[in-house]
Amino acid sequence: MSRIGRKVITIPKGVTVVDVKGELQVKGPKGQLSQRLPEVVTAHIEQDQLTFTRSSEDRRVRALHGLSRALANNMVEGVTTGFQKKLELVGVGYKAEKKGKWVQFALGYSHPIVLVVPDEITVDVPAPTQITVSGIDKQLVGAVAAKIRSMRPPEPYKGKGVKYAGEKIIRKAGKTAGK
Repeated sequence: MSRIGRKVITIPKGVTVVDVKGELQVKGPKGQLSQRLPEVVTAHIEQDQLTFTRSSEDRRVRALHGLSRALANNMVEGVTTGFQKKLELVGVGYKAEKKGKWVQFALGYSHPIVLVVPDEITVDVPAPTQITVSGIDKQLVGAVAAKIRSMRPPEPYKGKGVKYAGEKIIRKAGKTAGK
């Protein structure tokens, strides 16, 4: 049996989990999420516990078993505490500015870059060089953070660019003077 798939998910107080014809719906204090389960995986909701079973021992079915459990756990965690990614802008003149539902970036290009933020995601700019992406959907939070990072990935010589908070940039040596 899958080591991830067989783990029990404890449903916290204030969170309701319902299985409607193969679609798992999770509602909590921060919002509501839903995910369609594969036909080979079944969810069992008993009091404050959520478990998953699979129909066979096929390799693909075992993989879907663990995936379904992980997605359900992310939904429960998202509607209770939410997810957050922090990014940093490193470089002279690199800055971000929030204007309504969009964020404007100055990243060393000849023009500013504008990012329209999805409704489910909140982007905060506590300082011009710091960005916080938060929301209840882990996949969407990660996708928006990755899109922001892809606008100017950190380069290995000076470390300039957009990086995740705490990310280590492996530096390369620059040119050396020859004889």
